[in-house]
Parts: sequence; C-alpha cells; structure tokens
Amino acid sequence: MANTPQSKKRARQIERRTDVNKARRSRIRTYLRKVEEAIASGDADAAKAALRAAEPELMRGVTKGVVHKNTASRKVSRLAARVKAVAAK
Repeated sequence: MANTPQSKKRARQIERRTDVNKARRSRIRTYLRKVEEAIASGDADAAKAALRAAEPELMRGVTKGVVHKNTASRKVSRLAARVKAVAAK
C-alpha cells in the first residue's frame, strides 16, 4: 500500500488513467468490430466506410499510448487487405 503522499497521489492518478485507457481501448474495439461485421456481411461499401472510421481511432490510440504503433499498423493492414478482398468479390 502507498505510504508517502507522493505515492498516494500517484495511485490516484493511475486509477484515473486506467479508467480513461479502458474507455479508449473499448472504443477502438467497437470500431474494429464494426469493420469485422461489415466484412462478414459482405457489404464492400460498408466495410470501406467502417475501415475509414476505424483507422484514425486506432492511430489515436497509438498517440495516447494505449496501443503500440506496430500493433495498430498491423491491424489496419490486415483489415485493409480483407476489405479489399471483399470489394474484389
């Protein structure tokens, strides 16, 4: 348990940041799920629109330190390839 005033303050700050980061991560996952659902339905236009909305959200997660840069890039790349495959059909 935190003893010094500084460590007590840090514990409070961490608690607040954890809540913010959870919300951000959840928001990112929601956008990714929308892309997945659009791909599963086979609707190319909806998939493209969902990907266009999801990409900046993922990259915002990178700048906020919620997601690693390479992880976000990998996810965007793989989703883009899948959306492209749906559009080709």
